[in-house]
Amino acid sequence: MAGLYIHIPFCQKRCIYCDFYSTVRLPLRAAYIEALCREIALRAGYLHGEPIGTIYLGGGTPSLLSTEQLLHILQTAERNLTIDADAEITIEVNPDDVTEAFARDLSSLPINRVSMGIQTFDNSMLHLIGRRHTAEQAVIAFHRLREAGIQNISLDLIYGLPGQSLHAWERDIDSVLRLAPEHLSAYALIYEAGTPLWQLRRQGRVKETDEELSLKMFTRLMDKTRDAGYEHYEISNFALPGKHSRHNSSYWIDVPYLGCGPSAHSFDGKSRQWNKSSLSAYIAAKGDTSGELSEREELTFAMRHNEALLKRLRTSDGLSLTYFSDTFGSALTERLMELVQGYIERGTLVYDDSKQTIRLSRSGLFISDAIISDLFLEED
Repeated sequence: MAGLYIHIPFCQKRCIYCDFYSTVRLPLRAAYIEALCREIALRAGYLHGEPIGTIYLGGGTPSLLSTEQLLHILQTAERNLTIDADAEITIEVNPDDVTEAFARDLSSLPINRVSMGIQTFDNSMLHLIGRRHTAEQAVIAFHRLREAGIQNISLDLIYGLPGQSLHAWERDIDSVLRLAPEHLSAYALIYEAGTPLWQLRRQGRVKETDEELSLKMFTRLMDKTRDAGYEHYEISNFALPGKHSRHNSSYWIDVPYLGCGPSAHSFDGKSRQWNKSSLSAYIAAKGDTSGELSEREELTFAMRHNEALLKRLRTSDGLSLTYFSDTFGSALTERLMELVQGYIERGTLVYDDSKQTIRLSRSGLFISDAIISDLFLEED
């Protein structure tokens, strides 16, 4: 089944590390929702009637919308698309938005999964990176969601924050595991060009975590989550059995999806399309992105080949050689097997003859980018 991504671009304030498209122009929320719902209706045919198995409301900060606005969006999707009865419907929330009333109202919506960005339990670090909440608010928000009946919660952490020690990172992991969420996403901090954090590094006011410490942090993360019963099913994602993110997992196996809202991407199996990052233009066009408000890219054979390797080798399931051969042919499968042989012998890739798969080993996870890029095809 296909996926639906809905971008909610509003934030009270921007975190200094974030390069996702967002705006603090909160008074435009009502006008935006109307434009968004119109885009959903206008682009209903993009997926050619394929049932929607996952919906993801991301941002930005979707928890800045009222329950009435959220319901309006979901009802519009239901009227215009075929939503599976068992669809996974996720909303991203910020801890300080999760009041008792918000949690209670959220449980009345057809949303069955919540993703909450905590990033760290260190209050001084939260202040530095521009988060609005405190560690205490994050814990309270989690319990409010539980008490409201939300039984599928994902939490986000970031490691390699400026000045963060290995011991501080271990405390963050321990703190999140005490809450026992169904899912955990943990990302190494990236200094994205143009962000305030990137500027601080250029000015010498913060220092990037060195590679050795970052690898130790990743090792602790893998060890502690494994010991707590979590499955490491993708490089940055961990879940209790049966609680993998269905929406994100669909991205890694090329399931088509429709993305609505400024900056949102769509994929139909052969091409990518994305909306331009302009809230004003989007509202002025009333959600009609058929003209200059969107761009399209046809995927070449080499691009599809390389993306298949990049996405599937990030997962614990790895790359199915049967799929690869059926999709890209026996000659390229033979080429691939020749290229991976050295990595298999060194133990950074694992070949499973019974399942006919190739996957990264634990040691291979540390050098995944280098391994995967070595397998790429060059464009003709």
